[in-house]
Amino acid sequence: EVLTPAIDALGRALDELEREGAIWRQVGKGTFLAPGRDEKQSASLTDISRQLTPVKMMRARLCIEPAIAREAAINASSEALNRIMQAKKGAEEAGNWAGYEAQDDAFHHAIAAAADNMLLAALFDQLSQVQRAVAWGNVTRSTRQPPRSHSSFEEHAAIARAIAARDPAGAHDAMRRHIGSVSARLFGEI
Repeated sequence: EVLTPAIDALGRALDELEREGAIWRQVGKGTFLAPGRDEKQSASLTDISRQLTPVKMMRARLCIEPAIAREAAINASSEALNRIMQAKKGAEEAGNWAGYEAQDDAFHHAIAAAADNMLLAALFDQLSQVQRAVAWGNVTRSTRQPPRSHSSFEEHAAIARAIAARDPAGAHDAMRRHIGSVSARLFGEI
């Protein structure tokens, strides 16, 4: 099954977060963020950002974001779908790279929120913070704005279509293709 590696990776990530004290789990009740960790967590994310290569950061995205897109296809409300579509459109209409990146970030955040799972949203937020520190500072652009042929536009559309169609496997696969494409463009194959 295609989803098994992503689910296994997510399980390992949750186990590690529990060992680190970032979350706690209780059978029959759920998984919860540990209280009072903001300063320690921020320092930990800074340490991770300093040590993580862009390629390893993208590999982490490949483990987590397809699973989040899968959950969004299952759980997204109509309001969540609207936020995904608005961010997708905003990215397509951006007049410069900074505007595009802000809308791209909003698109991925909207998907994480659409998954309707507080823990997945928190994991995504941490991943996003590390990503900004690790990767985007190293990216140089040769144009003022994304060209109309920018591959992320169609990739985002495919993800959004799968989520709107309530197609978990399609959303998972579309997000996996998108993250792989971004990684290949920025850093070569991973």
